[in-house]
Amino acid sequence: MTPIDARTAIARLLALLRQADAAQPISEAQWQEHATVARRLNLIGTAGEQLRVQGMKPPAAIARHFEGARALSERQRQSVRWEVRCIDDCLAPLGVPVLLLKGAAYAMADHVVSRGRLFGDVDILVPAAALGDVESELMKAGWATAKADPYDQRYYRQWMHELPPMFNVRRGSVLDVHHNLLPRTARHHPDPDKILARSLPLAEHRCMRVPALEDMLVHSLVHLVHEGEFHNGLRDLVDIDGLIASGAGQSDFWQRVSGAALGNELAEPVRLGLLLARDCVGTPVPEAVLRELAPGQPPELSRWHAAVLPRALYSHALREPLQRRDRWARQAAYWRAHALRMPLHLLAVHLARKAWLSLQPVKVEPQREA
Repeated sequence: MTPIDARTAIARLLALLRQADAAQPISEAQWQEHATVARRLNLIGTAGEQLRVQGMKPPAAIARHFEGARALSERQRQSVRWEVRCIDDCLAPLGVPVLLLKGAAYAMADHVVSRGRLFGDVDILVPAAALGDVESELMKAGWATAKADPYDQRYYRQWMHELPPMFNVRRGSVLDVHHNLLPRTARHHPDPDKILARSLPLAEHRCMRVPALEDMLVHSLVHLVHEGEFHNGLRDLVDIDGLIASGAGQSDFWQRVSGAALGNELAEPVRLGLLLARDCVGTPVPEAVLRELAPGQPPELSRWHAAVLPRALYSHALREPLQRRDRWARQAAYWRAHALRMPLHLLAVHLARKAWLSLQPVKVEPQREA
């Protein structure tokens, strides 16, 4: 599949997700294309849910892929609910708010974007002052760090916005514990207390909360823009499109979004994320909002961003090996994200260490006789 074909195939898939193809006949070859592209972009469960809602019936051999992913999503949603209940039981005695982020927040709020979405880990945000107590209680409840290397521990604890990832030794689930939306060393410094103050308590839980809709959207946009690897980038843009669609009917929605971005040093990444959503998946974004976020700037992507980020996003629908321009776009997006995350002197040391480790032979432990 060439880059031009990929754009066309993605546009067709997005039209399907937006119900634009509901009245149009779809050939078996087109159904196969939808399934292939949706799987590569981690959107096959979302597509399966949309097909169910629309009552559309692909050929049986293809329908099982969509339905299987949709059923897997529902099982994962149930697992997320159980994990959140366990985390609530563990952390409620501390008396601190625990804010769910991204996919877990969508699932627990039963937002439409969670239906059919495939999940990975659970992300939470807690006040920085409570981070030590939270980690201690989680460890008592069976959570352990997934990063044993001392450098990795220092990287997360000294520079990042989260603890090293934790996994549950009994259930195998993965938990990311954040104390902010962006690393300590990042260019922007949002105040998580403002997000916590706008958050909503989760019914039938003691300490769990979900972000206000505007903060869900802002976080999704900021996460996308600061992400260096776009394997889930178009999936995240579909999330963003759904979040905007759910709020666009509220008279003060865009005012709240602009206020949340401008009031938390996030106007620049939010504007860039909105431009990507508009240009890549057709999300309607008022130009007045773009002007408010960046007065005096044209409501369009810069030449560099337009040349790099959409190509890096679309490249994940392509078969390997990629063309040189696609490989370059992915690499440029990766370096850009790291430059946003850390100042140059720290970035140089960090990437040099990663490059050195990548050249080292993998140690294989000798197997012992039973």
